[in-house]
Amino acid sequence: MPPALCQATPAPDIVQAHRTSTNMKALTLKRYGKSPEIGFAQVSRPTIKPDELLVEVYAEGLNPIDNMIPTGIFKPVLKFQLPAVMGSDLAGVVKEVGSAVTRFKVGDAIFASLFDLGNGSIAEFAAVPESVAALKPDNLDFVQAASIPMVGLTSWQALKERANLKPGQKVFIPAGSGGIGTFAIQLAKQLGAQVASTTSTGNIELVRSLGADEVIDYKKQEFERVLKGYDLVLGATRGDAIEKSVGILKPGGKIVSLVGPLDKAFAKARRMNFLLTFVFGLMSRKIMGLAKKSNVSYSFLFVRPDGSQLNEIGRLLESGRIKPVIDQVFPFEQAREALDYLAKGRAKGKVVVKINRL
Repeated sequence: MPPALCQATPAPDIVQAHRTSTNMKALTLKRYGKSPEIGFAQVSRPTIKPDELLVEVYAEGLNPIDNMIPTGIFKPVLKFQLPAVMGSDLAGVVKEVGSAVTRFKVGDAIFASLFDLGNGSIAEFAAVPESVAALKPDNLDFVQAASIPMVGLTSWQALKERANLKPGQKVFIPAGSGGIGTFAIQLAKQLGAQVASTTSTGNIELVRSLGADEVIDYKKQEFERVLKGYDLVLGATRGDAIEKSVGILKPGGKIVSLVGPLDKAFAKARRMNFLLTFVFGLMSRKIMGLAKKSNVSYSFLFVRPDGSQLNEIGRLLESGRIKPVIDQVFPFEQAREALDYLAKGRAKGKVVVKINRL
C-alpha cells in the first residue's frame, strides 16, 4: 500500500521561495532504456509563448504510457528533448497568460493534457497551450480533475469521434476496472450503448456500478466464447486479445485499438518516413488480414490533446453523469513510487500525484 497522504505542511517561507524562484522541482527522465534515469531535479520554470498559460500545478494524473516512454519504445513517435519532464495530465491554477490568450485569465482553475506536446506535467509549474486547456468542473477537486484528461479524451476520441457509437449499439470495453475502462464504460452508457467488459472477481461489482450490462470474470471465462454480435471493440489490453476480439464483431464492426499494433494510417497521419510507414504496415498486417476476412475494420488510435473536447467532458462531469474513479493519491515527493505502483497493473481507476499548496 502506498504511504498515507498526510504530511507536514511546508513552512510559508519555503513555499514562497518556490513561487518566486525562476527554478522549479520536476520529475525528469534523463536517459531511455531498461534502467532509465528518472528522478527529481531543479529545472527552469517554463517561459510561456503568446498562446500559452503558465499553470501552477496542484495535481498530476498518471497513465500507463508514463511508464512506457522511459523504455524508449515510443522514441520514433514521441519527441522529447532529454532531460524531459514526465507526465501529461494536470490540474492547477493559471498564474500568467500569454498576450494572445483570450479564453482564460489569471486565477482560473483548469485541467489539461500535455500529451505529445514535448513537455510534461509532473512539476510545480507547466506551460499549457490555451487550445488544450479547459476550466476545471466546479464539483471536482484538483485531484479528481487531474485524473481525467487522457482517459477522458481517449474514450471520447475512440467512442464518439472515431467509432461514432450510436444508441443501442453494443461495445466491448475490456479491463473495466482500469483507468480507461472506468471512464469509457460510463461514456459509452451516456451515448446509449450496451456495454460488456472484463475484470477480475474482486472488481465485478465496481464495473457493474459503472454501468456495464455484462461483466465477464476473465479468470473464469474467455470473452470470445461469451460475446457475439458486437458493433465495436475498444482495444485496451495487450497480448492476443485484439485478434480474439475479431470473432465477437458483427460484419461491419470496428476495432479501435489503444495499444497497437500501430498501422500505416497512423504513420501517414504523422507524416513519418517511408521506412517507419512500411514497418508499421508489417506490424499491423496480421490483424488487418483477420479483420478483412471477417468484414470488420481495424484502426489504431493515438490520443491528442483537445481543449474543446475536454470542455464537453467537463460538462458531463459537472452534471454528475460521469464520475472520476481514483485508486490512490500520492504526495508529489513520491511521484516515482506512484509510477512504480501504477506499473503493477492493479489500480482500480486512476493513480494521481498531489502537490501540497497553501
